[in-house]
Amino acid sequence: MPKPTPAPEAVYDELIGRPVLGLVYLPFVFLPLVFWPQAPASAWWASLAAALVFVPGFFAFRRWRGRAQLALVATTALLGLALITIQPGGNTFVIYACAMATAVLPARIALLATVAMVAAMTLAFVQTLPAQMALAYSLMAAVICALVVAGVLMTRARQRRDAELRLTQAEVARLAAMAERERIGRDLHDLLGHTLSLVALKSELAGRLVEVDPAAARVQIGEVESVARQALAQVREAVVGIRATGLEAELAAARLALLSADVHLDQRLAPVALDPAVESALAMALREAVTNVLRHAEARRVEVELVAEGDQLRLHIIDDGRGGADVPGNGLAGMRERLASFGGALDVDSPRGAGTRLQITLPRRALAVGP
Repeated sequence: MPKPTPAPEAVYDELIGRPVLGLVYLPFVFLPLVFWPQAPASAWWASLAAALVFVPGFFAFRRWRGRAQLALVATTALLGLALITIQPGGNTFVIYACAMATAVLPARIALLATVAMVAAMTLAFVQTLPAQMALAYSLMAAVICALVVAGVLMTRARQRRDAELRLTQAEVARLAAMAERERIGRDLHDLLGHTLSLVALKSELAGRLVEVDPAAARVQIGEVESVARQALAQVREAVVGIRATGLEAELAAARLALLSADVHLDQRLAPVALDPAVESALAMALREAVTNVLRHAEARRVEVELVAEGDQLRLHIIDDGRGGADVPGNGLAGMRERLASFGGALDVDSPRGAGTRLQITLPRRALAVGP
């Protein structure tokens, strides 16, 4: 599977914010003029003209692709280098160009392009400013460029990991769906194959006997009805099993969902045989709890523990988030209703600022797996 590549606009947006927000850096173009005694009007007008040329390209950059983006990078860099010969604030455009180049070019090429632009910027400072001032501006701009490029590269790496994780989640879901389809096919074949064959044979036999021995034909038809009713009951049980979600499967899905949000999951499950309906209820409770963590908790760690103590089974779901989870509308009421149907209970301890602790308690008698 090829490694996913983050979209350039996503990298660019995360680095400098949305285009309008990214323009907050533009006033640095004019900052040297503020501290320049009797700055000539030509420097102000040149800076204003450069800004007016830059802004449309800045907004267009995230929409364009390929050579058009590279042309915008080159234009922004040249604009900054040209303005440096008039006033040193032009280095802001060079820094913008470094950010834009790193957002769209491969890392190695982006680093080379950044080094080239910083070198050209240093040369422009040396040619237009006194030696000490040129060195100061060059070092300042080089440090800022290095920080910007490092930030972009880190953003790209993180977004690539996120994209890989999303692909992994999609692949796991696809494989799980395929395995479930195969299981359902096998179950239905094993369940209905023999039954339908038996129904066909007895129906054929009843058809032959109906004229010569009606009593025997009625017996066969009665057996067909009995077999059909048994098959219907078995199909209903199979459908319940298909709809039920296993706790282990739900834990795997929860781990992937939490991992995509940089939340660590610890799990400890006691080896307890669960009735499918009870296991489905626990799995749904876990799903609801994880959904609340992802939406509201701002947690970094979640613990799930299933323990058997005496005549009770307890499922603990604990997070280190901001707490305050026991409020209407977060699914806890529905969770309590489902558990109550098995004689279970839900306790919530969620003080604000101290995380949330859910404790699900079920009596042992509700857990026995039938024959």
